[in-house]
Amino acid sequence: MKRVQDKVVLITGAASGVGKADALLLAAEGARVVLGDIDRKAGQALATEIGANALFVELDVAEEEHWQRAIDQTLAQFGRLDVLVNNAAICPLGTIEQTSLQQWRSVLRVNADGYFLGCKYAIEAMKQNEHGGSIIMMSSVAALGGLAPMCSYSSSKGAVTALTRNVAIHCKNSGYRIRCNSIHPDGIWTPMTQALVPDLDPAALGIGDNPMARMCMPEDVANMVLFLASDESRFINGAELRIDNAQMISGIAAGTPTQFKSEQQ
Repeated sequence: MKRVQDKVVLITGAASGVGKADALLLAAEGARVVLGDIDRKAGQALATEIGANALFVELDVAEEEHWQRAIDQTLAQFGRLDVLVNNAAICPLGTIEQTSLQQWRSVLRVNADGYFLGCKYAIEAMKQNEHGGSIIMMSSVAALGGLAPMCSYSSSKGAVTALTRNVAIHCKNSGYRIRCNSIHPDGIWTPMTQALVPDLDPAALGIGDNPMARMCMPEDVANMVLFLASDESRFINGAELRIDNAQMISGIAAGTPTQFKSEQQ
């Protein structure tokens, strides 16, 4: 059985990394996917790879008119919106002492403003659906434990986590049948992470080989996204779901990971 057969899913940051893994898996499971990204070339290439059940939309998540256009294009092409995956993010390094106001604002613009706008316009579209919808927020263990070298990023993901709870209870109280949950990975081996830790020991990857591994693959996150997009998770709402191989409860994630070097961006 296709787990998300005919569901219409809008994914931000869909051209690479976790967003791309989400799109490929959801499409394989029967979804019609709308690929939102600022990378037009990679986004269109992925849409071509997936085929008729994919639509690329150019989407800067921090621009309100981009969201309005993306939702309009989604409804025009597929008739409704069932799932939003708020995934796009940026992750510069910098402690509280090193982070400039400019960096702080640029990160919050994408990682917080962008998620707020996504929720706002997705709710407007989804509340018309008989069966509601699912909003999936990509947060981080940084929102729960704090990562010293990532001041602006950690703070933005904290905003995402609080927004998730707010959206979940608002939609429940409004009778919209729209669920909202956050996913909290530790490290994910994506182009963004690879740029931060180019010399990462391969032993940090692959939980099957190393029980202490703290880096997962994009597909590990995509499997959680698939579950939250499907009706299998119909009673999960307002939850914080960690994908971290018990890193948070080990206490290590609350400190400074050795593989991240704090530096001014």
